[in-house]
Amino acid sequence: MALHIEELRKLCTDDAIIMTAHVIKRCKERNIDSNSIINVIIHGEIIKQYEDDKPFPSCLLLGMSVNDRYLYVVVASDTINLHIITAYYPNVDEWEPDFKTRKGR
Repeated sequence: MALHIEELRKLCTDDAIIMTAHVIKRCKERNIDSNSIINVIIHGEIIKQYEDDKPFPSCLLLGMSVNDRYLYVVVASDTINLHIITAYYPNVDEWEPDFKTRKGR
């Protein structure tokens, strides 16, 4: 099942967002705050679907952090909650200038 950005945005509330201790730790190491993650969900776009992910389908979102840097956020949804899988800043050596295409593909 493909995820749709409109559905993800509807779930983007304090009550529905789930972040594991692992994600929180990684975000802290990468200087990514929850406001940046929310900004990507609200204003970003889906650039890749992972429909077969378990236990829920997930997708890769691209948007801007609150400090105007491109940011990737991987989210999964069970239609009730929004599970934040990870968030990271793109490595410019791995991505084309649009940050939507990996180099060499």
